[in-house]
Amino acid sequence: MRSKEGIARWIPAVATVRQYERAWLWPDVRAGIVVTALLIPAGMGYAEVAGLPPVTGLYATIVPLLAYAVFGPSRILVLGPDSSLAPIIAAAILPLALGDEARAVALAGLLAIMVGALLLIGGLVRLGFVTDLLSKPIRVGYLNAIAVIVILSQLPKLLGFSVDAPTLWQGAVGIVDAIAAGEVDPVAAAFGVGSLVVIFALRMLHSRVRIPGTLVVVVLSMVLVAILGFATAIPVVGALPQGLPAPALGGLEWGDVAALALPAAGIALIAFTDTAVLSRTFAARRGDSVSGSQEMAALGIANVAGGALGGFPVSGSSSRTPVAEQAGARTQLTGVVGAVLLIVFILVLPDLTRFLPSATLAAVVISAAISLIDVRGVVRLVRINVVDAVLSAAAFLGVLVFGVLQGIVITIGLSFIAFVNRSWRPYKAELGRVEGLRGYHDLSRNPDAKRIPGVVIVRFDAPLFFANGAIFDDWVRSRVRAAGPDVRTVILAAEPITDIDTTAADELVELDEYLEARGIRLIIAEMKSPVVDALARYGLTDRFAPDRFAPTVGAAVDELTGTLRGDISGTKWDAAPEGPEHAPGDEPHRGAKG
Repeated sequence: MRSKEGIARWIPAVATVRQYERAWLWPDVRAGIVVTALLIPAGMGYAEVAGLPPVTGLYATIVPLLAYAVFGPSRILVLGPDSSLAPIIAAAILPLALGDEARAVALAGLLAIMVGALLLIGGLVRLGFVTDLLSKPIRVGYLNAIAVIVILSQLPKLLGFSVDAPTLWQGAVGIVDAIAAGEVDPVAAAFGVGSLVVIFALRMLHSRVRIPGTLVVVVLSMVLVAILGFATAIPVVGALPQGLPAPALGGLEWGDVAALALPAAGIALIAFTDTAVLSRTFAARRGDSVSGSQEMAALGIANVAGGALGGFPVSGSSSRTPVAEQAGARTQLTGVVGAVLLIVFILVLPDLTRFLPSATLAAVVISAAISLIDVRGVVRLVRINVVDAVLSAAAFLGVLVFGVLQGIVITIGLSFIAFVNRSWRPYKAELGRVEGLRGYHDLSRNPDAKRIPGVVIVRFDAPLFFANGAIFDDWVRSRVRAAGPDVRTVILAAEPITDIDTTAADELVELDEYLEARGIRLIIAEMKSPVVDALARYGLTDRFAPDRFAPTVGAAVDELTGTLRGDISGTKWDAAPEGPEHAPGDEPHRGAKG
């Protein structure tokens, strides 16, 4: 049983086959047919951007799709050539190829193998933990930005013209200028806008009539173009190049490996970042979870396989994945169907795609991108947590302005700043006793709570570290001064303190010295053993001897007020009250009560 679980863990296709349901088959096949229509122009187009023959884009689509279907943890992620990688690939290989097309193909394959090897090693040593930094605000902002980017990139195709702009904003301006200048092609726009109308109309009727709108518009558009003779009147995908994936690594030298090392590292980072965010976001939308390390390893295997068979580096596709989702994809069988159909078209029907309008494909992509926009998620973040809403907006603007990798890095940096700020100024509470209510509760939230005479009970809801140690020290001193001259004991409810660094430990010592000079004894209650161990490592065992620690706040108070209920094992702290320290529903660490 364990061996089977281990195989399924590293080869998710095994688990998919075991769990596959018959009801998933048609949605997967249907989605595969729809996605195939996008795989062809995307693969060929990005190959040309990378300075490679168009057919290599198909190889870089077919092989990674099949490899990822076996090893990929995401159920619907679609891999393939990507716009963010193609320019980097071109910059890396073309100067080394010196105009030799065959050498360029070999260098691109080597680059993909190197990228894949880096990702595979990263996955095996579990570097995929970085996906844990992709919080919900980041994912919401990222997905909304991707939707905007995809829509803007497809608008020119939808309306039958082209815009050549190096940045997103220049592209947006170019679209407006082209529309104002009358460059819209009426026939292409009719196909594009008409396809959008049909898709959304069928989507509205979906609850009553299960008709796949994306598949309908692709087939209908091809039929109309063929019948009306529009294949030369509007932009179409065009016929497929011939040939099947095959090794193309001849003529390489060890010097090429050294020359491609830095580009390979950069591409690996961008590919994984983009793929990880996309994978985790779509998994969350479906209620699934994806291992970052497994995703990294699977992406690595897909790149190695693609590079070995005439392809170039690939990543998760932010345009084809949402189309697969909208078309009803359930599993990676969608990718397998797409890859198999590509092979069939190349061998049997290479001329079929010459009737497929580019405007119709743009409509399919735009309709899927619109479904990614999560306005409700943004509104909810604004309502419940302003900081998270700001982080989401930062991710959105960062990806739009600087690109996927830079935008995500910026937002993760802001997330760390927000985390440090929360830990720097956490919730703090002075606790007291409420008549008839078990435990000790926040004085500021419970007007009926009263201090224990001569005792100040404090709680600090964060780890103690260099940024908040002084704040902790000053705050406890202020509570002691506010309590008056009769204070003889301070009890620190230390359960929320999960760590303490050397700087904060020094602050704790200074606080203890301050209290000691005033005849006040500091008792630490409920401190976790690893934190106590940390104090011992810092050489503070003599200052904070065992008699300075109490298992609970109640035990410490009972010792001070002389209400011990018995001595079980011979130590004074063993007589703590029975039952939970806090009343039912009390959440002192979060500040809900205290």
